[in-house]
Amino acid sequence: MIKLPFTFLPPQAVFTLSRPFMSAAKRIMPMFPFLGMDLRQLGYKETPERYLAMCLFSTISFSVFMGVLFGIVLAAAKMENGFVAGIIIALIFALFVFFQQVLYPKMLIRKRIRAIEKNLMPALQNILIQLNSGVPAFNILVNISSGKYGDLSKEFGKAVREINAGKSQVDALEEMATNNPSMLFRRAIWQLVNGMKAGGDISAVMAEIINALNEQQMIQIQNYGAQLSPLAMFYMLMAVIVPSLSVTFIIVIASFIAMSPFVVKLLFWGLLAVVVFMQMMFLGVIKSRRPNLLAE
Repeated sequence: MIKLPFTFLPPQAVFTLSRPFMSAAKRIMPMFPFLGMDLRQLGYKETPERYLAMCLFSTISFSVFMGVLFGIVLAAAKMENGFVAGIIIALIFALFVFFQQVLYPKMLIRKRIRAIEKNLMPALQNILIQLNSGVPAFNILVNISSGKYGDLSKEFGKAVREINAGKSQVDALEEMATNNPSMLFRRAIWQLVNGMKAGGDISAVMAEIINALNEQQMIQIQNYGAQLSPLAMFYMLMAVIVPSLSVTFIIVIASFIAMSPFVVKLLFWGLLAVVVFMQMMFLGVIKSRRPNLLAE
């Protein structure tokens, strides 16, 4: 069962307590047509209406908690209409939390796509080697499912379980491709399935798939290289030039207005915190832009 962000209760409690919100969830369901496909590709059994009901319950409970907390804090600070201001702030937070929870499956899908595609090329090359060695197709699926290919091995493991349950290899592979969020993975599996249906040489089909993915990999690397230049300029500006000028500016201003040593230290520590934050943000951007087809 999926665990929602910004939720203090366990998933089973949220699932149970969200039943009164089902009617409201059905009314707003047309606003989120992508939700059903996202949940299905993640492998969750909840219906989109149930997931929306869970989001509504979680958001309302979070807003009530934050409204009471902000109201008490602002009232204790003797702010005029502090409790009302706390409720307004809580409602703003609630709107942010609701959309974060609704879009949470998309974030998980992006992570899953990256985890699948980074192992796609090594797995397909392994399949091609086994095909050329005369290994049967089912044994190849078993070997990939037990290999160290992360989420990709889990996907092939599902297909192996379906085949063991009596489903044909073609149907199991088609279902695996349909429920997978990675376009590159779906394209590769569908080409493999078409080759199996046509009764042609599967190794030749697999070689063509690998060549196509090599070209896609080169395109991703070129795009990644084109994005690094403005990112490097942004890094030099925010992590090198601005901090250097800021240090000089603080020293000059402090000497002119006789600023206290405590304030000067506070400014320097604040500047250090900003630089560390920018460094972490830059590393996160670089990691998120890294091509999916490049294995770590």
